[in-house]
Amino acid sequence: MIKTFIDDKDLLNWQEKVSEVHKKINDKTGEGSEFLGWVDLPINYDREEFERIKLVAEKIKNNSQILVVIGIGGSYLGSKAVIEALGNDSKVKILFAGNNLSSKYLKNILKQIEGKEVSLNVISKSGTTTEPALVFRVLREWMENKYGQKANERIYATTDKEKGVLKNLATKKGYETFVVPNDIGGRYSVLTAVGLLPIAVAGINIDELMNGAKQAMINFDEENILKNEAYKYAAARNIYYNSGKLVEILANYEPSLHYLSEWWKQLFGESEGKNKKGIFPASVDLTTDLHSMGQFIQDGNRILFETVLNIEEDKENLVINEEENDSDGLNFLAGNTLDFVNKKAMEGTIQAHIDGGTSNIIINLPRLDEYNLGYLLYFWQKACAMSGYLLGVNPFDQPGVEVYKKNMFKLLGKTS
Repeated sequence: MIKTFIDDKDLLNWQEKVSEVHKKINDKTGEGSEFLGWVDLPINYDREEFERIKLVAEKIKNNSQILVVIGIGGSYLGSKAVIEALGNDSKVKILFAGNNLSSKYLKNILKQIEGKEVSLNVISKSGTTTEPALVFRVLREWMENKYGQKANERIYATTDKEKGVLKNLATKKGYETFVVPNDIGGRYSVLTAVGLLPIAVAGINIDELMNGAKQAMINFDEENILKNEAYKYAAARNIYYNSGKLVEILANYEPSLHYLSEWWKQLFGESEGKNKKGIFPASVDLTTDLHSMGQFIQDGNRILFETVLNIEEDKENLVINEEENDSDGLNFLAGNTLDFVNKKAMEGTIQAHIDGGTSNIIINLPRLDEYNLGYLLYFWQKACAMSGYLLGVNPFDQPGVEVYKKNMFKLLGKTS
């Protein structure tokens, strides 16, 4: 699955530390261990809720033209990443709101839902996060004006099982609810109801998504660093970091993976960026960004390493035809697929970047489908936990996020 270009001997120098962290994760004895519920989630998820997610998804597909998903951070990035990567096979258009405070953005959402049949899925553990809470207030009022009491049958709350502002409101209004597990943080929650309900509405097979994650869970429960690719990736990142590579660029050659990169950036950025430590996660969409960021990656400050996500099999298989007059000089490509050209662009770019001094890691995914994407999501979650512990931080908290909120509330005049 991965190629690190790092000698096995250098990786084995990390085996003792990896073994220590492996034990911490399995025994749940490290910092933040109360948020390790994602580790065995692919076999220990709530089957009853999982089936209810599928039933509600069918209900939304039958009675709605638009589903608005209200959430921020891990409450929307996971589902958006999966839906963008695999495509929306449903007739329901899925819009994402509550991830910013832009009036222009929200007005555009309101414009799109005008005259349409709509359902809402509001996602927040507490219900007090400013961005989704404000947007939910506006959209809840819109729903109640349109549907009256029937609005309650079209609003679904994914929140804490027992307490919180949103849970209390859902109980009062009679919204159907799904659970944000107490032992799984937002950025690790894509395979819970947080991500699965919107994903299921998009017509994506969530059983296969979980099956892929389950196989990854089995494969990455191996202590040997040379046999566990998640641990190998985590160690390689730390090797590069210790050699002065402070930025990791995740590169893809498929535009639909843009939001998967956004999800990945939150996962690693929020998990590792603390105590004045951490690799800064960035991303590029190639070959597009070769014409903007390619110069820096090739020839700029040697502070970064590159991780390339390669989808090995392209099911679209678009063939380039021969042109009689060869007016554009491209007949030498005739008979090949566009994916073949894309792969050669990738191979040439990787070699150029390596020759230019940019260290590389390559992650190979057999194909882009539910099973393999579920596998990849779990791979990154396990690697992130290992990498954070190797770095010497708690991978499951985010104390720095609260600072801006305190300042904002003070400036807005909030007194309690």
